[in-house]
Amino acid sequence: MSFTLPKLPYEKMALEPHISRDTLSFHHEKHHQTYVTKLNELIDGSNLEKLELEDIIKETAGKDDFAGVFNNAAQVWNHTFYWHCMKPSGGGKPTGSIDEAIDQAFGSYDDFKQAFKQAALTQFGSGWAWLVKDNEGLRIMKTANADTPIVHGVTPLLTCDVWEHAYYLDYQNRRPDYVDTFLDHLVNWDFVNQNFSS
Repeated sequence: MSFTLPKLPYEKMALEPHISRDTLSFHHEKHHQTYVTKLNELIDGSNLEKLELEDIIKETAGKDDFAGVFNNAAQVWNHTFYWHCMKPSGGGKPTGSIDEAIDQAFGSYDDFKQAFKQAALTQFGSGWAWLVKDNEGLRIMKTANADTPIVHGVTPLLTCDVWEHAYYLDYQNRRPDYVDTFLDHLVNWDFVNQNFSS
């Protein structure tokens, strides 16, 4: 099969003033599209071409000979997930079943927010901060570059992209401001609840 760039779940200006149309256009139409294009080139004519995206990621994880395939496939998946983690007028304290689960795991939403922000800020270089669910409950993890929780036996609930291309046009080198804005104004808790319940 040939993969295509998934549409954004909102208009490109919908997250303004927190994330500009220029950032969203550049991030989605250039970076995300490049991962899709490169993945299609790399799997063309191979057995991987017949697999679903998640299966390609799991099949190539940790295999040096398939690092290029893994990196591009995982970035296609990570970015698609990230777009759905945001919505206009989002952020702030969660509602629904995830609210109680966060309190149980972290003590309070404020404690969760601090821990999530710490993960996002201490991810050296490019990568991702995640809220995930495993057999023990909720926890926060960070991954470098294209790495993704789906190859680590946990269920991703929420992610914040901390590659510079996610925020540099709007926030320059101020990653803390970007992460604060993500948590305060952008998180799509409906999507997180959906992931938590599934």
